[in-house]
Amino acid sequence: MLFVYLFEGIIVGFLLATPVGPIGILCVRHTLAYGRRHGLVVGLGGACGDVVFATVAAFGVKLISDYVTEHQHLVRIVGGILLLLVGFYTFRSRPRTSVISHSLVLHTRVFISTFLLAITNPTTLIGFVTVFTMLGVHRILSVQVDVGALVGGVFVGSFLWFSSLTSLARLFKERLTTDGLGKVNRIAGSLLMLLGAVALLGGVGAF
Repeated sequence: MLFVYLFEGIIVGFLLATPVGPIGILCVRHTLAYGRRHGLVVGLGGACGDVVFATVAAFGVKLISDYVTEHQHLVRIVGGILLLLVGFYTFRSRPRTSVISHSLVLHTRVFISTFLLAITNPTTLIGFVTVFTMLGVHRILSVQVDVGALVGGVFVGSFLWFSSLTSLARLFKERLTTDGLGKVNRIAGSLLMLLGAVALLGGVGAF
């Protein structure tokens, strides 16, 4: 049964990551602007964020789950502000013509910023709670190895989607000129700011 739960987790992680939201946009943008390695770091941050929510949903961490659910407006406000800041930075950033650094510090910054964006999206938690309830996860809570396999599968599935996204974006990277990359930055930045504004207004409107 261990492999069954692992497989279910992979499917759930892949499908819940598939809608192209802020993380997907950042993943594509970083791949086009800085290369596949940067895109994979973004995907890693998004996948780790999914694991946090999957763990909360699977193990029924009621305190955290209830807090996020009851304070969705605050979480949305924080997430909206982060998206607006990231979107503005992306919109204003200029394409680099020099060799891009792949230092550990830079990758860590990208990972942390992406992870913070991922865990400020309460919709993801609701998605995991819904899907795990349908799968009857409560029946295996006493067997932590099985639950661990399910959550581990979520990470694999989520990162698999983001890896596929970076591979797809990489196909177009060589065809883009500096002007083309500038347009990618402006489009990605505009979309991120739009998503941030929607999240912020949704959070403020809940008061």
